[in-house]
Amino acid sequence: MNKIIKDKPKTYVSWALYDWANSAFATTVMAGFFPVFFSEYWTQGAKASTTTFYLGLGNSLASLIVAILAPILGAIADHGNYKKRFLITFAFLGCLMSGNLSLVHAGYWQLAIIFYITACIGFSGANTFYDSLLPSVASENKVDYVSSLGYSLGYIGGGLLFLINVTMYLKPEWFNLADGVAAIKASFITVGVWWFVFTIPLILFVKEEKNNKDVKVKKSIKVGLIEFKTTVKDLKHLPTLLTFLVAYWFYIDGVDTIVRMAVDFGTSLGFSSSSLIVALLLTQFVAFPSALLYSLFGKKIGIKKALFVAIIAYTIIAGFGALMTKEFHFYLLASAIGLFQGGIQALSRSFYTRLIPENKHAEFFGFFNMLGKFAAILGPLLLGLVTLITDNNRYGIISLILLFVIGAILLSKVDLENNDKEIKNFLAAKEKQLNI
Repeated sequence: MNKIIKDKPKTYVSWALYDWANSAFATTVMAGFFPVFFSEYWTQGAKASTTTFYLGLGNSLASLIVAILAPILGAIADHGNYKKRFLITFAFLGCLMSGNLSLVHAGYWQLAIIFYITACIGFSGANTFYDSLLPSVASENKVDYVSSLGYSLGYIGGGLLFLINVTMYLKPEWFNLADGVAAIKASFITVGVWWFVFTIPLILFVKEEKNNKDVKVKKSIKVGLIEFKTTVKDLKHLPTLLTFLVAYWFYIDGVDTIVRMAVDFGTSLGFSSSSLIVALLLTQFVAFPSALLYSLFGKKIGIKKALFVAIIAYTIIAGFGALMTKEFHFYLLASAIGLFQGGIQALSRSFYTRLIPENKHAEFFGFFNMLGKFAAILGPLLLGLVTLITDNNRYGIISLILLFVIGAILLSKVDLENNDKEIKNFLAAKEKQLNI
């Protein structure tokens, strides 16, 4: 394995700037302007319930494709010397498809969905290789700091471009743009350019730590899938850990669905696009400090209890969302989402570390990250179907409560003492197999 010098400020800042780069897609496109434009421009004349169904289906398909690809991409990242090459390829795909959204004319929602799904694949695929480059950038005693740096820059960078894009939309004349439609189309282009430009430091200054054996892509996939199969078998002997993973999948699916579909829901209620976009911007800037504060809250009352509080909060958010009638209510909803969004994600990961065997961190965290990519498959589809069947978006939002209830029930069955016993038995059985 080639040795590279780690913990160089230029290197880890260059790595972290990729989070700054791609967060523009998550904020401006995924959560912000795509759902607005989809409802008001690309599906002009369609019923609100129909557009919600199409948007939910698009999000579900994008998540499903990414989830299917995740084990394969993870295998390539773990066993081959292709991290940077694949990151650049997927990032370029995301940049290109984000920009292409600006070319889609009114009424062509099918083409918009195709570009969006492809951009999501580029976004998530590149993230797999971005994460896998972290050990090449930071030593063990710096990895938490560098990871947090990327997380922080992502919030700031994504929020900053979104602020610019929102200003373009609200005041198009300041940017010599004809109207709000032209502003949103221009925003899709700025996302692609922003994403590309701030990926350049990673391309230039981040070196990939390579294995001496250059494992081909096909063999990398084969080895990775064998390891994936082994992890699934191991989970059968760790029922408490498996219960948490299923609980996590349900409630985080609900969280991601609310984030992705909130703007579409507000549009269906007749709220102005400008109010919805400003509310989403509010969520972005509330989320960053709240994630840090919620971590302290978790330490004070216990991580599991703090997760329950967040799940209950999201249940209330879904219920309140179904009842709201004024734009002011949407601002309250956006603030509430920001308060708990980062916290539930961070504490879920922290709680997971307490459930996995110490010598299996890499194996089980790879599985955890893959499971996270399955989020926002069931939720958008459930919301879309219920909305289409009932012809009422409010029932669609209420249906998400089911995901939080199932997640909470399963989480209540996660007992740390039982888990410790299961880990001891599991490790003992593994050791016995090795000695035979």
